[in-house]
Amino acid sequence: MATKTLASWATDLTASSLPDSVITAARRSLYNFIGCAIAGSSHRTVSKAQDALSPFFGKATSTLYGHEGEVRVDAQHAALLNGIASHVHDYDDTHLSTIIHPTGPVASAALAFAEYKGGISGPELLCALTAGIEASCKIGLAVWPEHYDIGWHITSSTGSIGAAVAVGKLMHLSAEQMAHAIGIAAVQVVGLREMFGSDTKSFHPGRAAQSGLLAALLAEKGYTSSDQALEAKRGWANVVAGGGTPELHKYLSQLGQIWEIEANAFKPFPCGIVCHPVIDGCIQLHNDMSRSGRTPEAIVKIEARVHPLVIELTSKRTPKDGLEAKFSVYHGAAVGLLLGKAGPAQYAKEVVQDKAVIEIRDKVDAAADVDLAADETYLTVHFSDGSKLEKHVQHAVGSLEVPMSDEQLTAKFVNQAELVLGESARQASNAAWSIGEAKDVAEVLRAL
Repeated sequence: MATKTLASWATDLTASSLPDSVITAARRSLYNFIGCAIAGSSHRTVSKAQDALSPFFGKATSTLYGHEGEVRVDAQHAALLNGIASHVHDYDDTHLSTIIHPTGPVASAALAFAEYKGGISGPELLCALTAGIEASCKIGLAVWPEHYDIGWHITSSTGSIGAAVAVGKLMHLSAEQMAHAIGIAAVQVVGLREMFGSDTKSFHPGRAAQSGLLAALLAEKGYTSSDQALEAKRGWANVVAGGGTPELHKYLSQLGQIWEIEANAFKPFPCGIVCHPVIDGCIQLHNDMSRSGRTPEAIVKIEARVHPLVIELTSKRTPKDGLEAKFSVYHGAAVGLLLGKAGPAQYAKEVVQDKAVIEIRDKVDAAADVDLAADETYLTVHFSDGSKLEKHVQHAVGSLEVPMSDEQLTAKFVNQAELVLGESARQASNAAWSIGEAKDVAEVLRAL
């Protein structure tokens, strides 16, 4: 019944039934996604994919963000390329209970289709986005953590289903058609954690978006799948659960009662989210050092006690470029301490290979502590005169306990978009905030 339960709930969901808090969360998630997609549009990972696929582009219906409306391609390729761009800087949102980055696959597909179709309003889009994000996160919870532990990239392995639900919602699929779309998306499982630190990591959410869009399009035309695609013995959950016991009924029964989109957090730093407590603390220590007259040259050693996932996911000791540095807690600590910031510029290749950064990075020692929360760390900086500075970060900035405000999200959007759009970044920010109220979202998207 899990597949039909999800399909029926998504089909019946209306924009007018969404609580104000959910609408706000959807609006913030979409805004953050657009900023990340614009900033990622000029990354070499995106350029390589665009160059490889350009001979196969179809009718130009949907915008590739970051070009001020000048570059449009077919909806399928727009979903793929915008999905890659949104994730390439690792600056996107995070559902903290599963480490899913839910908006990338869902929004990339939904926006590409909305622009192709035309006439879709902001409230309709936010409703579809919410349905897709809830779908991704609920099924992700049902197979967490075993699914992730065996090596699946849970953002994309759930994202194709979330994308299918969102696009199916915009297409006004029946419950039966929606169930088939879920099944078609479920067979398109994509994403391996082994790819972290390479171009292919950001391909995952892009491909999930493209696959979800394809699933909904096929279902609309009567293409069938199993109506037990999620829950059957050889269905999605049991196949990908990694030996665990899927809990689909538990989480899908919460649809419309517990909203996962309200548990969506936003990154202040463009890297693996488990690094954030260390970076947050190191930036604070940088400021403490400045106030006390201490210099980086006097640092002898930096000790970090961290959650075990930090070591598991971000232990690249000698990253060679920005993509690898996003999975190096050592690099994050170094730029935080040395530069007092950790934005996209601090993950550029020249910074990763800077001698002063490497010198600090080599002095960082990170040790796992099973008693720490995922957003917590204890830091100690030892100096050559025998003194030390300590910092305990109980909840990192960007966590649900210390969330980013709208003002901080706007600053994040503008700062990263300026690297691509220059002075037009502020205009793009205003447009992105307005999408939820648009009569036709296509008119807004064509300016991004």
